[in-house]
Amino acid sequence: MKKLLNIPFTEIESIPLLIKDFLEKKIIGFENNVFNEENIEKQFQLKRNSFSPEERKILTKVLVQQYSGFQLSVKQQENLKFLENENTFTVTTGHQLNLFTGPVFFVYKILQTIKFSADLNQKFPEKNVVPIFWMASEDHDFAEINHFKTENHYYETKAKSGGVVGKILVEDDFFISEFENEFKDSVFGTELILLMRKAYKKGNSLSEATRILVQELFADYGLIVIDGDDVYLKNEMKEVFKNELLHHELFETTKETVDFLTEKYGKVQVNPREFNLFYLTETRNRIEFKNDKFHVIDTFISFSKDEILNELENHPEKFSPNALMRPVYQETILPNLAYIGGNAEIMYWLELKNYFESINLPFPILIPRNSMLFISEKTLDKTKNLSLKLTDFFRNFASVTKEVLMENNEILPLLEAKEKTLKTHFDEISAKAELTDKTFGNLVNAEKTRQLKSFERMKKRLLRAERIKQKEKLERLENLFLEIHPGKNWQERVFNFAVFYSELGREWLQYCYEEMDVERSELIILSI
Repeated sequence: MKKLLNIPFTEIESIPLLIKDFLEKKIIGFENNVFNEENIEKQFQLKRNSFSPEERKILTKVLVQQYSGFQLSVKQQENLKFLENENTFTVTTGHQLNLFTGPVFFVYKILQTIKFSADLNQKFPEKNVVPIFWMASEDHDFAEINHFKTENHYYETKAKSGGVVGKILVEDDFFISEFENEFKDSVFGTELILLMRKAYKKGNSLSEATRILVQELFADYGLIVIDGDDVYLKNEMKEVFKNELLHHELFETTKETVDFLTEKYGKVQVNPREFNLFYLTETRNRIEFKNDKFHVIDTFISFSKDEILNELENHPEKFSPNALMRPVYQETILPNLAYIGGNAEIMYWLELKNYFESINLPFPILIPRNSMLFISEKTLDKTKNLSLKLTDFFRNFASVTKEVLMENNEILPLLEAKEKTLKTHFDEISAKAELTDKTFGNLVNAEKTRQLKSFERMKKRLLRAERIKQKEKLERLENLFLEIHPGKNWQERVFNFAVFYSELGREWLQYCYEEMDVERSELIILSI
């Protein structure tokens, strides 16, 4: 294994412009939320002033309870002890409870969180920084998480859904025997199979399964897992939730930012609602206000104003934040410095700055997570044989294909030269024509457009001919693209970590950790 190339996100065409502008500090008002040491130092102070000793006690008590029955590593024990201290802070990432972790970026974002925390501990030895993984146990879209994919197989489990996914119990474990068939002969296949059996033992909830997986993989790094579906933690959110019910402040305070982002970048990642809360029964349903009543959508449950405030006071655990309220929940209950997330996550976090200010909650440093790509030496050789660079696979590949096919074409340069000459001649005529008669000038411009379109048609026809002529080369290009982008998507968004772990084990995990760059958002390409 070796590192081949690092490509900054700012140089990758498919990375959203909003992310690029954020990283380059081009968005006014977010300069202090981009990672650098100066901003981190400010965040230390902001969080220390806003996070009380009482909140620390509640947090550590809950974490100890949630880890009941688990054998903690030495680093985890240290970190839990550190969290009692006012000089201790957190760096957080989060994710859904995907079956067997889902796509491999689940692993990458956790490793980056761990390494970033370790880096801050080195830079600020008088502080303690603890890596946190937030389990999105309150999501309710089971179809998003009930599967994962390897190179050779698609795995899926079935269960009743509609409520929070964290409480769904493992009943259908057929995927385990399928997985065993695929990986039983791999070097570390037995380890993976035993891990899967332990996590997805019948009767375990998906929250328990995910905690077991994360514990087995990352306990030695000191990672702490937190489950927000907790009555004591929800109790800390009562005032925020009350404010949301009475004044829908998140909706009101994000309007300006949402309008700005929509105008400049086309859309926002998540649109705020008037009420950004769900109500939990056996299902998870939105809350709406109509006819002087708070209604739980798709149920017969409704509350008056006094009734819902009473329900919140006595049963805060029944109220669940949506995607936009979840960051607020996280930052309320954790002494958090920074959040490491995917581009889509960072984009909806950016909507919330004004809301955070309105409720006097420090807004964290935001770090778009690194991406990783592993390619075989064989694939690397194919790339070189076609005279391609690895960066070509992160450009518009239709354009790359055209360049390769037309590389030695003798007609294209001639066409382009004649087209350039034609344009020059028409520009000269047009400049004079405008002085003579406007209608004549229009005629010249129309003729210029017509003839230039002819050149475009000829170039398209020429490319079509080359695609037929070089059919074999085209197929090689397309197949190579799919080797690097399985299913026409980034590798990390398709394959499960088992694809890599099965042959390399913890060596691969440690290698990913070592090669992770915590100070830049980039794609890291490695050979395997």
